[in-house]
Amino acid sequence: MRQGFRRPLAALLVLLTGLPVLPPVAAQTQPQPPLPGIADPDLFAKSVQAAAEVTEVYGVYENPTEMARVNRIGYELAQQSDFQRFPFTFGLVDMPVPNAFALPGGQIFITRGMLDLGLDDDMLAAVLGHEIGHVTLEHYKRMQRKSTLLSVLGNLLVVGVMLGERNRTEDGVPYDPRVGSGPSRVQGAAAASVILGELLLRSYSRDHEDESDAEGQRLEALAGYDPSGAQKVWELMNRRAPQLRELGYLQTHPFAEERTRSAAARKGTWKVQPRRAADDYRLRTQATLTTWMERTRPGEKETAYAKSASLATWPLGKVAENLRLEKMHGLRDAELARPLLSRDWGKLVKRYRDEVTAVREIDPRSDLVPALEAEIRDLEKQRKDAYPRAVEVLAGGIYETSFLESFLSNYPEAPQAPEAGLALGDAYSRLGQQTDAVARYLNAWETAPQSPEGKRAGTGLRILAPNLKELAALEQLATQDRDAEIKKVAGERLATVATTYDDVANGAEYLRRYPEGGHAPQILERLNLLADNLYAEVVLYQGMGDAMKAMAAINKILTHAPLSPAAAKLRDRVELSPDTTG
Repeated sequence: MRQGFRRPLAALLVLLTGLPVLPPVAAQTQPQPPLPGIADPDLFAKSVQAAAEVTEVYGVYENPTEMARVNRIGYELAQQSDFQRFPFTFGLVDMPVPNAFALPGGQIFITRGMLDLGLDDDMLAAVLGHEIGHVTLEHYKRMQRKSTLLSVLGNLLVVGVMLGERNRTEDGVPYDPRVGSGPSRVQGAAAASVILGELLLRSYSRDHEDESDAEGQRLEALAGYDPSGAQKVWELMNRRAPQLRELGYLQTHPFAEERTRSAAARKGTWKVQPRRAADDYRLRTQATLTTWMERTRPGEKETAYAKSASLATWPLGKVAENLRLEKMHGLRDAELARPLLSRDWGKLVKRYRDEVTAVREIDPRSDLVPALEAEIRDLEKQRKDAYPRAVEVLAGGIYETSFLESFLSNYPEAPQAPEAGLALGDAYSRLGQQTDAVARYLNAWETAPQSPEGKRAGTGLRILAPNLKELAALEQLATQDRDAEIKKVAGERLATVATTYDDVANGAEYLRRYPEGGHAPQILERLNLLADNLYAEVVLYQGMGDAMKAMAAINKILTHAPLSPAAAKLRDRVELSPDTTG
């Protein structure tokens, strides 16, 4: 259960307290010829590394239709900028909060939450144009901390990040001579989380935001979009639920009221030009990325990011087809490496079919379509051949949860599916995964309410409802309409738990699933309070010299409340020195 973060931090966390920070080992590099389209190879490489971390930490939002729209509009805007220093790329991250951000090397991201607002093309162009403006106007150069943070990210595994103690005695915590007054070092995934949060979520100055707004509106008009899209975005944001002011775009893009008025005043400044496709520009961008990968041979994560970005940049032609085939074969090989009855052919075949649909939409005569369809037939045969054995295992009653999950994905229409679904709900319930258990019970209940499985599921829900602690599970029951009594009980309990829950992970999961749920404001307020309490624990445990407990609290804040005031205080405490910037 995470609020915005994908990667489990605790398993990778390393803490060294009271030890000096070692300088990074200097890499031996050979002189490289100039890269066309990349004016500063070192900055671009660091920016790509940061982009790869973004996709790993926050997760990729898989939505081919929106990905195609974002890239189409993004490149129509970018080609009007005459910016030649870096190639632009556009990606989607799986964050429920509405937001968008850019890295100095031209990597621009928009969140699932932003797209879920239902932006029309003019509004989306305003958001993307604003982020393009931050890049073309090189605002990072006027924010030394952001520039330094980008350098720090490249050396995290060597030096980590120092979190200063900030005069612990001022908080009433006694000085401990065993620890001294120096900072604590955070490494690995936690360090990446601190740096990415500071790099991406800290807002620009009012002047920078105003400059990017104006540049974005200018690009909109030149690219054939209505500059009033910017005003519409701000009006939409101001109308949305109050939590947006603390949980997304309005937090990282401040001065909303003033910028709404400015956008309205500027919208008539430029004449909207005829729209022009950006095909040639996109092809050149893809060529730049391909040349960069061939010349520099980046690391595995950076290569994966660059290949994905290259495919999105221009999805037609042999380069794109090779990238698609490589991507699908990677997914296939990873799935087939799993034990036979844990293989999720259903999910894999869906990914293949989605890819076929995407290729057909842009090039119906592509040779890749029959190749992918042949592989789908082979996967379908494997799925069919495994069915008798899967039924035998299900009947035996001895299996793991992963088997039930795969069975339902592989054989959703099988006669045994209701039995497997109920068994999976039971398994989730035993594991304490209340939200997943409720979802399974609801599915069994609503699909066949009069069947033995449906009746058992309904009974299970009536027993669970008064005792549920997970907010997302309660939301599911409070919003269903099949049983009025369950709805009433769950709604009343949700109203109570929303203001009294004591685990940040619980609130974070609710906000991830239901960012605009009816109880989101109260749950967010409670989440921020719990994060503040954890921050107090950090200060206390550092003062006591208990580094492990301090880092456990830090880990919870960064994982489940990355946009909270407590997380901002942690990021403020990052100490940057020559040793850490390399």
